[in-house]
Amino acid sequence: MRESGRRSTGQDPGSGVSRRMFLELSVAGAVVARAARLGVAQETRANGIPYRTLGRTGEKVSLVGVGGAHLGWMHDEQEAIRIVRTALDSGINFMDNSWDYSDGKSEERMGKALRDGYREKAFLMTKIDGRTRQSAAQQLDESLRRLQTDHLDLLQFHEIIRMTDADRIFAPGGALEAALAAKQAGKVRYLGFTGHKSPDIHLHMLETAAAHQFTFDTVQMPINVMDAHYHSFADQVLPAALSRHMGVLAMKPMGDHHILDSQAVTPFECLHYAMNLPVSVVITGCDSLAILRQAIDAAKDFQPLSDAQLAALRSKTVRAAEAGRYELYKTSDHFDSTAHHPEWLG
Repeated sequence: MRESGRRSTGQDPGSGVSRRMFLELSVAGAVVARAARLGVAQETRANGIPYRTLGRTGEKVSLVGVGGAHLGWMHDEQEAIRIVRTALDSGINFMDNSWDYSDGKSEERMGKALRDGYREKAFLMTKIDGRTRQSAAQQLDESLRRLQTDHLDLLQFHEIIRMTDADRIFAPGGALEAALAAKQAGKVRYLGFTGHKSPDIHLHMLETAAAHQFTFDTVQMPINVMDAHYHSFADQVLPAALSRHMGVLAMKPMGDHHILDSQAVTPFECLHYAMNLPVSVVITGCDSLAILRQAIDAAKDFQPLSDAQLAALRSKTVRAAEAGRYELYKTSDHFDSTAHHPEWLG
């Protein structure tokens, strides 16, 4: 992974971030701490599932969201469709997907599930890998076709895992041009980005956007009990996002099962830890109806964690979290689909 190559002038010594960003983190960090102590207010509920506000958009989204990747991995397409529809019928409205999941199979299955009036129940998000205007526009149109819809509620730039990604997206002829044109045409309502590699890369994306007088509506990042101990997105990126009034999408609450493999924490502890932070939605993969019901129950049962409960969870995971050994998305290329398929970037 390339280093940022940022100049030391104007930086907080030793931090690797600009002085402006350092000040933002310091101020907004108090917001995170207060929200973690008091819990995030759930303004409404649907079938017992809390809803939160998606940052600057004002949209209401369910506290738990269905991850799209697992839908494409499943052997039984009909069960994948049942998972999406059961989630929507149960009060979950946030649907996650990506153009590249299972060569489009995840989007195709979700598209089938969203027929018969289910699209109207969903806040639908997908992601694209293209870094050029042409590749981004092509991928977006393919996603709309697979999802059987004329618009997305949220489009996100996928896998911001290199320092160069931000520069390519914002360059003349870059992917942002395609996204803004799609928004103007009514194909997209809101714009965001996602990544899992390094907080520094996320911060660079935010700084690059600010330099172009642009603010994203959302940002997606790993939020879990082990993130707190190693290159923490929650400590570094979450405050910066909140200071910009962005909706924060938490992903990998269980590290795609790897955190559970440590046997340090339970699924409910993982989900409740992420829900306790000031995020808009916690996205979790569901490859069976039983796992979906687990996520639904966790959302319905969630209560803000006390300082003692938080300290206990962090204490239980501190040794297992050493060197990010259960956060493979940070420490390896196992989750880097665009590293294995650079042609997707355009």
